[in-house]
Amino acid sequence: MKYIDEFQDPELARRLLDDIHAMATRPWALMEVCGGQTHTIIRHGIDQLLPEKVELIHGPGCPVCVTPLEVIDKALEIAARPDVIFCSFGDMLRVPGTDRDLFRVRSEGGDVRVVYSPLDALKTAQQNPDREVVFFGIGFETTAPPNAMTVYQARKLGIRNFSLLVSHVRVPPAIEAIMTSPSCRVQAFLAAGHVCSVMGTAEYPALAERFQVPIVVTGFEPLDILEGIRRTVGQLERGEHAVDNAYPRAVRAEGNPAAQAMLADVFEVTDRSWRGIGTIPASGWRLSERYREYDAEHRFSVENITTREPAACRSGEVLQGLLKPHECEAFGTTCTPRTPLGATMVSSEGACAAYYLYRRLGTTPTPQEASPVA
Repeated sequence: MKYIDEFQDPELARRLLDDIHAMATRPWALMEVCGGQTHTIIRHGIDQLLPEKVELIHGPGCPVCVTPLEVIDKALEIAARPDVIFCSFGDMLRVPGTDRDLFRVRSEGGDVRVVYSPLDALKTAQQNPDREVVFFGIGFETTAPPNAMTVYQARKLGIRNFSLLVSHVRVPPAIEAIMTSPSCRVQAFLAAGHVCSVMGTAEYPALAERFQVPIVVTGFEPLDILEGIRRTVGQLERGEHAVDNAYPRAVRAEGNPAAQAMLADVFEVTDRSWRGIGTIPASGWRLSERYREYDAEHRFSVENITTREPAACRSGEVLQGLLKPHECEAFGTTCTPRTPLGATMVSSEGACAAYYLYRRLGTTPTPQEASPVA
């Protein structure tokens, strides 16, 4: 299968690992800024095959996980209204709010539906003109363009009973927030290839120069990750701090101009709160004034939300790269995928979910157990 089998070749993986071992002479801490990359790393044991000097830190790259509790609680309040059909991707239904989740709302009579595209939600609005249909729009620069297109289509078609609950965030401001944190140990970044396929790489050179860190755009298969690490360690050893595209089969420097134009039309940049991190200036999007009537927060006047994070949940530290999931006292005991305390345990891209699913419970596997390919 093209671009799958080729990027899981054990012999090529071993050669890349040998290169990394040969070039690493000092301790280096690299952060991957993508939950999909985290799952690849943990599933294939890549971090445990690297030299001891090379540490991978899991960053806030899971869009479900960084959605703030306040927005989750707003979603729960809107979804519980009898005149609303609330549509969402499936990974949001188990994310805990202050006292319940969307599954609980549905069991209590709320019309909560799983869809596979925001256009499915728009079609639902067309089919139910007497109901308000809300789509839960979360994610990074990758999911923002289709959500923007859906709002654009709703306005073009005159569909007035559709709205979007927006919680979109942007990667570059998050990198800046990480690097300016007093507890930051990150010396380089593996940038998310799918984000750069949309937005390009124009925002990264200034960050690399300001913070003197290499930023290597990386894909998602085992060999993608290893090549990204190889290039990053090479830059660190040479004292360089450049932006490097190690994912050219999907990423161009200019990104996707059509998608960027749609984002610029429908959204405007705003400050956003990140779960476990706090408010990061200019780190997200909201609907622009032209499309404000499709903003679910404005339409339903969801205000005065009081949130309460579980005291035992340390997902905020996990999202900041300050804590490995298995180092949390609740991990695998009071916090499991069936009884999650935080979004990092239930999201398909959450670091805690990856550690639980692939039995990364704090023990180090033998070399035979840890392999960079499945």
